[in-house]
Amino acid sequence: MKGRIVVLDHLDGRGAAALIVDGQLIELAIDPKDDTPLPGAIYRAIADRPMKGQGGMFVKLPGGLSGFLRQTEGVAPGQRILVQVSGPAEAGKALPVTSRLTVKSRFAIVTPGAPGLNISRRIKDEDTRARLADLAAAGMTGADPALGLILRSSCADADPAVIAEDISAMRQLAEAVLGDLQGDAELLVDGPLAHDLAFRDWLDPVPDAIHSEAGDFAALGVLELIDALGSPRVDLPGGAHLWIEPTRALVAVDVNTGPDTSPAASLKANVAAARDLPRQLRLRGLGGQIVVDFAPLPKKDRAILDQVLRAAFKGEGNETHLAGWTALGLYELTRRRDRLALSDLLP
Repeated sequence: MKGRIVVLDHLDGRGAAALIVDGQLIELAIDPKDDTPLPGAIYRAIADRPMKGQGGMFVKLPGGLSGFLRQTEGVAPGQRILVQVSGPAEAGKALPVTSRLTVKSRFAIVTPGAPGLNISRRIKDEDTRARLADLAAAGMTGADPALGLILRSSCADADPAVIAEDISAMRQLAEAVLGDLQGDAELLVDGPLAHDLAFRDWLDPVPDAIHSEAGDFAALGVLELIDALGSPRVDLPGGAHLWIEPTRALVAVDVNTGPDTSPAASLKANVAAARDLPRQLRLRGLGGQIVVDFAPLPKKDRAILDQVLRAAFKGEGNETHLAGWTALGLYELTRRRDRLALSDLLP
């Protein structure tokens, strides 16, 4: 498959969406098997107890759920607060939440508590930026001064009327949420399901095709691409491969050169692995501490890998920290978990 393709279908009776670029799976979203809270969901929560040693506090969520908020300043036990799910919960742990809310659509992001009108930096044309600035100002006229607005890059070629409608809808939703602090813990805004997420975040750049018929996953080979993610082995060019194996403490990645024993084999395999690592972690829903055992290479070549890794992770919207090399020659990084693990979503 050539070009940028969005495919909407179902897996095991649940909504699923895939973004494919030139035959390579770039993004994958699958609805959870149960009522697991989705990243982006907004709750009215009740502050529970601070955990000073951990730099945060627990909050009570509906249904007996518990969230962990990395904030204690200005929040007292028993206080009602608004929080947003920032990622999936690890087994046996509280759900990570933040008090920095965002109300997001395809074109607009309203930011309670972060005032200001902003336009995506990806939009370079000054005339377009000026036109969008006028739209933003008009859409937020009379709004609560604590509300901010970001116009996304998808606004560049969009119908101004559609953008204005999006701004109005997100502003009204944000204002409704901010005004709903009374009562018990409650879900106020659900996180996006797979099909909604695809339409919100994957249509910029505009895809060459959108397929939404039942069975398109099978007809277009998406099932095979997803099946490949179920294996810890990832084949790389030249017979090299890497293994990705999550454990309770960390994600271990091992890079192997395969049958190629030439002097340049290690560097080639390591560069290929470094370039594909962000995509593999994203699609598999893996995060936390990640340790990579690259194929053996001279220390002088580590600088090359450093550059490749920085470039590979630069385009990732997720929070990633490249810690660097250990004394044992391993490479460490951390990645914020922003989605449910694929292993928990597949049938």
